[in-house]
Amino acid sequence: MIKNNIGNVLELYISSKEAKRVNKEKIYFQDGGIKEDKFFNKNKKREILLSSTYSYKLALENGISLEYGVLGENILIDYNTSNLIIGSKIQIGEAVFEISMNCPICKQLSKVKPTLPKLLKDDRGIFIKVIKEGYITKNDKVYLLK
Repeated sequence: MIKNNIGNVLELYISSKEAKRVNKEKIYFQDGGIKEDKFFNKNKKREILLSSTYSYKLALENGISLEYGVLGENILIDYNTSNLIIGSKIQIGEAVFEISMNCPICKQLSKVKPTLPKLLKDDRGIFIKVIKEGYITKNDKVYLLK
C-alpha cells in the first residue's frame, strides 16, 4: 500500500458529557469513534469529524474570527479536507479511517455567527469512520492510502 503524506495533525478534541470541548494531546480511536466522547457509537457514518485550518481561514477571510475547536472537530489538520473523496482511506498515527461523508450544514454554528453555517456549508469538514483502531497524537502525519 502506498502512503502519500498530505498533512499534519494540529489539534485533537473530544466533546465531553458536560458539552465542553476538551483539547487533548493524544486520543485512542476505536470502532464507534472515541469512547470518552459524548457522540461515541451514535452514528457509524459520523464517528469522527475531521476539519481543516482551511475552514478557519475561510471564516476569517469573511470577517469571522474563530478559535480552533469551535467547528466541533475531533481532528484538526493543515490539509484542505474538501480535496478528499468519500471512500478514500487515510492513516493518522496508528489509526486508519475511511471517509464516510461530507459534513452537512450545522445549525449549531449559527450560535457562533448567524452567517457561519451557510459560509461553511461545503467546507466545515468530513466525517470519517475507524477502519483500524489506534492512537493519534498532535503533530502526527496524515497519509492518504492508495
